[in-house]
Amino acid sequence: MEAWRVVAAVGWGVVGVPLVLIVMAKVRDRTGSSGQVAIGGAIGVTVLILTAVLMLTVLPGVLTWVIVAVAAAAVSVMMLAS
Repeated sequence: MEAWRVVAAVGWGVVGVPLVLIVMAKVRDRTGSSGQVAIGGAIGVTVLILTAVLMLTVLPGVLTWVIVAVAAAAVSVMMLAS
């Protein structure tokens, strides 16, 4: 496994965890239901893990780094906006 794939997957994890937490907070604000928050968190973590596995195995380098960069920019904007 190439080192850049591991670095990109770790970067995705670092960016993805706050992204999942932000999604969970938005679900809580909209619904007020802890069950819906748990479902949103489970879906977010599943997508995060599935994307990380794809980054480690089959996604091309450009697409992998674009995903990480877009997610990092989105998290940065969301953090600054709140």
